[in-house]
Amino acid sequence: MPISLRDLNLVQKIDFSYESSYIMALDSGTTSVRAVIVDEYGCIVAQASRPIKTMFPHSGWVEQDPMEILASQIAVMIEVQYKSGIHSDRIAAVGISNQRETTVVWDRESGQPIYNAIGWQCRRTAPLAEALVADGHADMIRSKTGLTPDAYFSATKISWILDNVSGARELAEAGRLVFGTIDTWLVYNLTGGMVHATDYTNASRTMLFNIHTLDWDDELLALMDIPRAMMPTLHESSSDFGRVSSEVMTHTPPIAGVAGDQQASLFGHCCFDPGDTKNTYGTGCFMLMNTGNRVVESRQGLVATIGIAEGGTVSYALEGSIFHAGSTIQWLRDKLGIISSARETSDIAASVPDNGGCYLVPAFSGLGAPWWDSEARGLICGLTGASDRASIVRAACESMAYQSYDVLRAMEADAGVRLESLYVDGAASRNDFIMQFQADLLQIPVVQSESVETTALGAAYLAGLSVGFWEDRDEIEQNRTVADRFEPHGDEETRARNLAGWHDAVSRTRCR
Repeated sequence: MPISLRDLNLVQKIDFSYESSYIMALDSGTTSVRAVIVDEYGCIVAQASRPIKTMFPHSGWVEQDPMEILASQIAVMIEVQYKSGIHSDRIAAVGISNQRETTVVWDRESGQPIYNAIGWQCRRTAPLAEALVADGHADMIRSKTGLTPDAYFSATKISWILDNVSGARELAEAGRLVFGTIDTWLVYNLTGGMVHATDYTNASRTMLFNIHTLDWDDELLALMDIPRAMMPTLHESSSDFGRVSSEVMTHTPPIAGVAGDQQASLFGHCCFDPGDTKNTYGTGCFMLMNTGNRVVESRQGLVATIGIAEGGTVSYALEGSIFHAGSTIQWLRDKLGIISSARETSDIAASVPDNGGCYLVPAFSGLGAPWWDSEARGLICGLTGASDRASIVRAACESMAYQSYDVLRAMEADAGVRLESLYVDGAASRNDFIMQFQADLLQIPVVQSESVETTALGAAYLAGLSVGFWEDRDEIEQNRTVADRFEPHGDEETRARNLAGWHDAVSRTRCR
């Protein structure tokens, strides 16, 4: 049984006087949820957002309340209609993008979660992942899923819930419990419990999905001791996920597109061709390269994943996940108190001529790609008597570009290509200092999307294609607009010195 809208104390008033002419996209992120309304030209005409709380019950543990995520998502769906005057009778379809890997397990009969959502950043299951490697399963897992065994992915989180919540395993074996990433949790509740489903992109982040057969893998399910009955049905990203319940939207538009946030961003950037690469500077940094119909096995600490699943075809991708990017700026603000807002960091960083030898490695919960070191911890090094607030702020900003540099070079080595440009989005992509520094490091242009909401735009495009709102990808590509293009500058000596200092700093986080 899904959660009732009445249980969430939300009410909606609908205007019935217009024909469908827009797409609504839901972007259920790590720190906030939002709803946007997109017109036929790919322009966002209205949006609403609410923050989401994150809980840290123990060191390395990250949790969120699934009920808060659901209630907040429905609330912004209602709010954006009121703000815009565009109500459900004018919404042709709904698309969903979501934070990936975050895991929810709930009771099929009551619809209630049996535990908080375990966040993608959570490291509590690192020993389980390490045991998989020690027991010799890493190559098998990588060959089937494209993933390196790690606590980042959903499989170990499901196992932890089944083993640590009283009675959970018995309920799961009796068929009472179901699993979903955040997209599945939303689809289930928004459709009134009619649909328990996910798409290939989200499935490919669970460590239970075979990216070659495009199905849940029985060997992996058995290895993790997870009943297959818990798993959602599988769809392409652009397909029928049921209709929104009349409790939520009176005119019940179809949910016609679902994708993990980073794959939705790839689609929103129109990275349709092999070699096209985007980087999202959000809570973390997530770089994806479209590799077409080729699964590229990484030898550089990256993972292979489903990139785009639409129109009867599947394109694969190489991905590098950086755990801390925008969250590093939040740390400067909330924990150190040396800035009052993220907006001021660009000017502060540019107020000093260089980093003065100061580096900040934000390994607050270990290092992601290309290092995959869960034991690494953050540090600030190279401080001198001349170091000040601006030095630390600049080092924090530079850390996003350095981490992205490492991932991009690993990606080029794995794929055997040399990038000509990098498409960027996310809140920190609006920081001109970071984007120029990124271009200088990479020595290629950095292309800034006009829309910072590229993730939501990708979800809208997937939903719109499914219902014929847009005819094909060519029509969508005509909507792509560029806000700015950062051309590389600087001399090779400075660049080499900066990178050498950065890699020395990274090595110090790993000396344990």
